[in-house]
Amino acid sequence: MKKNYLYGIILALLLPVLACSQATQKPVLHAKHWLAITGKPLAASAGAMIFQQGGNAVDAACAMLAATCTMWDVLSWGGETQALIYNPHTGEVIGINALGVAPTGATLDFFKEKGMSAPPAYGPLAAVTPGTPGGLMTMLAEYGTMSLEAVLTPALEMAEGYPIEAQTANSIERNKELIKSWPYSKKVFLTHSGEAREAPEAGEIFRQEDLKASLLKLIEAEKAAIQAGKSRKEAIYAAYDRFYTGDLGQEFVRGCQEQGGLITMDDLKNWKVYIEQPVSTNYKGIDVYKLSSWVQGPAMLQALNLVENFDVPSMGYNSDRYIHFLYQVMNLSFADRDFYYGDPYFPPEEPLKGLLSKDYARKRAQLIQWDQNLPDLAPGDPYPFQGAANPYKELLKNWHTISDTPASSGGAAAPDDIHRRTFNSGTTTIQACDEEGWVVSVTPSGGWIPACIAGNTGMGMSQRMQSFVLDEADNPYNVLVPGKRPRATLTPSMALKDGKPYLSFAVQGGDSQDQNLLQFFLNVVEFGMNVQQACEAANFNSFQMRSSFGEHESKPGHLLLRNDVPAWTRAALKEKGYTLQFDDRTSGPINAIYFDWVHGSFWGGSSNHGEDYGIGW
Repeated sequence: MKKNYLYGIILALLLPVLACSQATQKPVLHAKHWLAITGKPLAASAGAMIFQQGGNAVDAACAMLAATCTMWDVLSWGGETQALIYNPHTGEVIGINALGVAPTGATLDFFKEKGMSAPPAYGPLAAVTPGTPGGLMTMLAEYGTMSLEAVLTPALEMAEGYPIEAQTANSIERNKELIKSWPYSKKVFLTHSGEAREAPEAGEIFRQEDLKASLLKLIEAEKAAIQAGKSRKEAIYAAYDRFYTGDLGQEFVRGCQEQGGLITMDDLKNWKVYIEQPVSTNYKGIDVYKLSSWVQGPAMLQALNLVENFDVPSMGYNSDRYIHFLYQVMNLSFADRDFYYGDPYFPPEEPLKGLLSKDYARKRAQLIQWDQNLPDLAPGDPYPFQGAANPYKELLKNWHTISDTPASSGGAAAPDDIHRRTFNSGTTTIQACDEEGWVVSVTPSGGWIPACIAGNTGMGMSQRMQSFVLDEADNPYNVLVPGKRPRATLTPSMALKDGKPYLSFAVQGGDSQDQNLLQFFLNVVEFGMNVQQACEAANFNSFQMRSSFGEHESKPGHLLLRNDVPAWTRAALKEKGYTLQFDDRTSGPINAIYFDWVHGSFWGGSSNHGEDYGIGW
């Protein structure tokens, strides 16, 4: 036993060195002029095409967004888009909030009368208003250089027919029974209806005539505006108006309501994209940026504030001490997410100043225990750290961790397949940069398969309504209200050092996103990994926070580790009260860019699983 313990100590000391020297399964992408990275090879090619035509990183990002939506990876045109953009001319990081809102009829009473504890995971009643069309056109109009027609052309060609990949084709086949309940989805997806396999086969030319017609309508609106003497920006917004106030929106609403959905034309007309200031924290001289409390992004900033109080490298990369420490850090941060995060454009106002306070982090850090997991870590009280009184002290006092599977020391129980799938649901990522200095990080999502398509638009509706809560005791800031945005998981990331871009990074995977991005960031900053090593490195995941999907359950003490975690680390974690689960992949695909200012080049990283891909020049 002593011998094994000694080996464990030696390995913990060596792990930082080993982590820095590890070989990777995919190479680093080196580039001088531009990088385009996203969830599918064809979509990365769309970004490369735009760069080759002279577009900037925003143009390329919009083209990749359009392509991934057309490929259902793992989202659709009726979903939502969240982005961070670095503007080299101002030195500012800009936030794009293109998350849809709850429609007019989506009230607490509506869902409670249906006996639901949360909005459904799929179907028309899961849909918030579509945000991706507006987000794409706003980014392009404000920060791009090309026409809408130019950036939509790759997606338009794909809608005419592209060879569908196995991942999407098999997802359609797995979900075909649910797809059959929605007539417009059945028409698009089940190309071999009635046969043994009703979904397309891998490599089959997958055609989407309705989506092609919708994209052409956007291009027609832009062309008409140009012919009328409008500027590039005005013409793009004319296409925006055709979607949100014109015939395209009308067909979207008609198709939604026909299938039992609640979205109205007024909901579309009243919705808008917010261009906003992101939130940030400084970690050891690095400014890390996230979108605000309408997504989970600030939880990573809170976690960094906690981590900053400890000597991380001395713990050893992925030692039992490091895993146990970071697990608790994440749980402390996510407990605050689960209680305090919501739409900042609706009251009550989220206490972000207190939540991101370094003093608040130091106080929360005192709760960390080194010998055992704490399954009942609750939200803290950030209000005194912004000079105010907490208006929800009683709710906070009664808040508790929701669990249906108690953790045990060494037990084999773990989150079931359904919980794992919803915990890691949907999404793709987009990373782009150019030699002018533009940097774009996007985490779009919504309308993933099985998607309910809205009428003859060819566009799948979002499933984001399920991220609301129906009881203020769960989170008074994220209670369902018509016109309000649900607190989403989607979380692009950007970091600046010495006032210049340092890292741009994002990952798909629901509630695991900011867990994996936190570990990616520490892998680079604390353990000296290059960007590709950090993308491929072994992550671990907690299920102790409340899921943002389905019934919002949590699994205290449950920990997902990669298969190659050594036996002594497993044993030490079991002694601390964890229930362990293992997989050969423990994060969604991470995509990232590192900015090498010494050599004047870009380093691109893309995970070694999934179909994420990058191209550079």
